[in-house]
Amino acid sequence: MHDANVCEESSGNIFADLELPDPEIRLAKAKLARQIAQVIAERGWQQTEAAESLGLHQSEVVNILRGRLRAFSLDRLMAMLNRADQNVAF
Repeated sequence: MHDANVCEESSGNIFADLELPDPEIRLAKAKLARQIAQVIAERGWQQTEAAESLGLHQSEVVNILRGRLRAFSLDRLMAMLNRADQNVAF
């Protein structure tokens, strides 16, 4: 039986804590997606504007903003930030 009142300190990587495969890659993708979402918000882009500027389809922008990152490689996410004249930082 699991005690709902027991708390464990996070390792700093929720994907590792959940014992998901490739937790380091998942965390890196999440950080890059967060940076992309921040650029979109800061520039006031609508999804269609973001798609055009980042070289994506609108549905891909939606997926990034919703954290659905399975279809995106780290290289592709970094390339999107480079297209937006952003330095990639972790």
